[in-house]
Amino acid sequence: MSKSSYVTGLRAVEQLLATPGAEVSRLYAEYQTANPRVEAIIKSAQAKGIEIQAANRARLKQISGETRHQGVVAQIHRSTVLDEAGLRTLVEQRLTDEEGAPLLLLVLDGVQDPHNLGACMRTADAAGADALVVPKHGAAGLGPTVSKVAAGAAETLPFAPLANLGRTLRWLAEYGVQRVATSDGAADCLFETDLTRPVALVMGGEHGGVSERVARHCDVLVRLPMEGSVESLNVSVATGICLYEALRQRGRPSGRAPTEAA
Repeated sequence: MSKSSYVTGLRAVEQLLATPGAEVSRLYAEYQTANPRVEAIIKSAQAKGIEIQAANRARLKQISGETRHQGVVAQIHRSTVLDEAGLRTLVEQRLTDEEGAPLLLLVLDGVQDPHNLGACMRTADAAGADALVVPKHGAAGLGPTVSKVAAGAAETLPFAPLANLGRTLRWLAEYGVQRVATSDGAADCLFETDLTRPVALVMGGEHGGVSERVARHCDVLVRLPMEGSVESLNVSVATGICLYEALRQRGRPSGRAPTEAA
């Protein structure tokens, strides 16, 4: 399964062109520009043999649907988009991989803000998650804003928009994957929950958290300790805490040094 979409903005396109394996099919760039970063992007694309088409700012907006395109829009072919069969294949391959770390999936139940989706995707990639699973309908999907916030992760992290999260969680259980969902009212604390086995972390949407119909397909409900006056955390922040707790428990290597944040 594949999908053609667009990445906009100087930094996002720069990171895209620097990402090994990114499948850029065409670059639309503002002509007669004095911006040296746009010129550098054009030269980088030319060196990679990418087709380049000149476009004015109105045309760039029409192509991408974004007004803040900064003079560049990249059209990409996403081979990392998975259907349910593709996700099954990935899970089967990872569960039989005796050399790698245990399977780690991130499931987002109804995240609607593309900025939150992009931030979750960026963190999932950084923490070594194997795939990101979302509902096919009623939630944010891939798009220019997600790609920009994800800072390259949207082009490399397997992304599975599926019609029925409950059914997906059921067959994950058949494979022996532990399904852990967050809930403000849970009795168990995240930091006391074993995340060292193959696991699917299920995070809720911005307004209602994990839905009841999805929660009933999970093995464990966990809460994040809240010591201050606020009652909840942004979903992307909570996701980062959960993913890195899994990473910590698994004793993963520290990895490469982080680059400067966007």
